[in-house]
Amino acid sequence: MTDVAQPSIWKVSVVTETRTETASGRSIVLDVPGWGGNIAGQHADVRLTAPDGYTATRSYSVASAGPGNRVQLAVDRLPTGEVSPYLVDDLMVGDQLEIRGPLGGWFVWRPEIEEVAQTGPVQLIGGGSGIVPLVAMIRSHAASGSAAPFRLLYSVRTPDDAFFRSELANPSPGLDVTWAYTRRTPHGWPRPAGRLTQADLEADAFPASLSPAVFVCGPTGFVETVANALVELGHDPQRVKTERFGGK
Repeated sequence: MTDVAQPSIWKVSVVTETRTETASGRSIVLDVPGWGGNIAGQHADVRLTAPDGYTATRSYSVASAGPGNRVQLAVDRLPTGEVSPYLVDDLMVGDQLEIRGPLGGWFVWRPEIEEVAQTGPVQLIGGGSGIVPLVAMIRSHAASGSAAPFRLLYSVRTPDDAFFRSELANPSPGLDVTWAYTRRTPHGWPRPAGRLTQADLEADAFPASLSPAVFVCGPTGFVETVANALVELGHDPQRVKTERFGGK
């Protein structure tokens, strides 16, 4: 599946399904002829073209993984964005969308036995819509029947801001999920609202002594804070892979 045909070529996809994920977020399922499948953690470029010929291109992580031409994206609307407001508010089933990919080969997890980092413990840490590529890894883990222990630490503002909430609330075998809320928690939640701290990582993530492969995705500030805290806890920087995002 690493030899996907012509990922740099723009393809015309058709929207087959959309689903509201949060008040500002939406998942979109596309049928992309010639896609051929992708590795968990890869991303795709989306291009919009205005009637006057102006184009805007943005990259989005892919929530789906494995062979085939079905691609799922998840997008969080940014008021100042050029692309995300259209994808969240206006795109409809049956619409066409230009897409290019799959792209990227570093921030990925493969179920096949290739290296120790891919078969040992895997720690996923997501902030907000940064959960998207991590969901692809979780799905790939479940589909492959991998024995690698998986943990997810997911930080969101409130319970209503979680992407793929129902899926993550019923984790697949071999996956442990810990939720951290920064603004508002469910009633009776044991952890008070607040940003992730080094103490949270020490309590809820695989320890450095197990040499886990770590994937961190979210806004730039979140990713930098988490990555620095992990290194301070003794994690090998080479085993901490990060992906961050800004305005779209």
